[in-house]
Amino acid sequence: MRLSRFFLPVLKETPADAQIVSHRLMLRAGMIRQEAAGIYAWLPLGLRVLKKIEAIVREEMDRAGAIELLMPTIQSAELWRESGRYDDYGKEMLRIEDRHKREMLFGPTNEEMVTDIFRASVRSYRDLPLNLYHIQWKFRDEVRPRFGVMRGREFLMKDAYSFDIDEAGARRAYQKMFVSYLRTFARMGLKSIPMRADTGPIGGDLSHEFIILAETGESQVFCDKALVDMEPPGADLDYEADLTPLIEARTALYAATEEMHDAAAFDALPEDRRLAARGIEVGHIFYFGTKYSKPMNAKVTAPDGTDVPVEMGSYGIGVSRLLGAIIEASHDEAGIIWPEPVAPFDVGLINLKVDDQATSALAEKLLAELEGRGRDVLYDDTGERAGAKFAAMDLIGLPHQLIIGPKGAAKGEVEVKNRRTGERQTLSPDAALQMLAMA
Repeated sequence: MRLSRFFLPVLKETPADAQIVSHRLMLRAGMIRQEAAGIYAWLPLGLRVLKKIEAIVREEMDRAGAIELLMPTIQSAELWRESGRYDDYGKEMLRIEDRHKREMLFGPTNEEMVTDIFRASVRSYRDLPLNLYHIQWKFRDEVRPRFGVMRGREFLMKDAYSFDIDEAGARRAYQKMFVSYLRTFARMGLKSIPMRADTGPIGGDLSHEFIILAETGESQVFCDKALVDMEPPGADLDYEADLTPLIEARTALYAATEEMHDAAAFDALPEDRRLAARGIEVGHIFYFGTKYSKPMNAKVTAPDGTDVPVEMGSYGIGVSRLLGAIIEASHDEAGIIWPEPVAPFDVGLINLKVDDQATSALAEKLLAELEGRGRDVLYDDTGERAGAKFAAMDLIGLPHQLIIGPKGAAKGEVEVKNRRTGERQTLSPDAALQMLAMA
C-alpha cells in the first residue's frame, strides 16, 4: 500500500481530551475519529488492526468447536421481559421504539436472543453440546464514556453461548473457553491473567475475567508472578479431559477490585513472588446454568424421555477494546509498538528521497519483492522530510522499518529498524529482503 494513496490523517499534537496513552495514540495515529461521546469512526489503519484481532478471535473460537452466526444489533424488548432482565438491566440499555410503537433496544448482550434461536430449533439432547458465537457491535449507554475505545458506548464484541444437557457438560464447555481465551490473547502477544470474578447482571455462580497488565488499568491485581510467565496450553490439549487443575493453576489468587478473592493465599506467597499491578479486562466468561433457559422455556428431551432446561454459559471478548489494551501494554514515547500478529502492516518501507531515480527504483523493487512473498507493506512514497517520515512510522508502530536513501542506494545498502528494540542494521537489499520475508 502506497502512503500517497492511503488515508492516514496523523496528528502532530495530542488532543486535549485524551486522558490515557491508547486514546492519545489512536487519535494521533489516525486510527479512529470521535463522532459522538463514546462513539468512534474506525479509520483505515485502525480498521486493519481491528480485523486482525477479529480473525484471531474467530480462529480460536472455531478451533474450540464453537459455531459462528450473526445476530442483529436491534432486539425486541419482549425477549428481555421474558427473561426478567428488561427492567433490571438499568439505564445502560438504549431503549427505542419503531414506527409502530413496538418497544425495541440496541443490544448490550445477547443471552435472550441466542436462547430464543436455540429453543426454536433444538429439541433433543442428541444435538448437544452446542456453542454458538458471533462478532457484532454492541451499545451500552455509559454514564461517563471515556478513555477512547477502552470505555466507549458502541463497541465490537465477540460473545459465545454454550448449551449442554447437564452441569458437568456445561462446566466442560466453560473449561474449553477458558483455555481458548488463554491461547487467543497469547497469539496477540499479550500476557493474560485470569481471575475469579463477580457474575454481575449476567448471573450464575462461576465467572473469570481475563486481565492484561497495564499501568493505566482499572483493575488491581495481586497474584503470583509465575502466572505472568506461564505459556498458554498447546493446540494439542485434550479438550475432553478435566481441565479443572489447569484452570486453578492459572487463576489469580487475589483481585482487590473483586468480591471473590483470597488475600491469605497472596500473603502466604514468598515476597519475591508477589505481584501488585494494575490491569485491563479484555475478556469475561460465565457459567450461569438455567438462569435463561428456565424462564424462556429452552428445553430438550433427555435420554430418559423427560424435558429438561439446558445448562448455559456465555463468553465475551472485547474485540475493539483489545486495541486499546494492546497499546497500553505495548508503546513507548515515540508511539505504538504493535505485536506482529495484529500489526496493520508488517513493514514500513521509507523512501527518503522520492525524486532520486536510484532510490525510488530500489524501493519499488523491494516493495514488489516483499509483497510477492506475502508481506503487507506500507510504502512511504510521499515528499515529506525525513524526520517527519521517521516520526510518523514510529507513531503508527509497524514492527519493521526498511529505510532507503540515496547514499545507501548508491552503495547497495539499506537500513532495517526493529520498532520494538530500536535495533538498526545496515544490510544489502537481498539480506534485508531475506530477513523481512522471514520475520
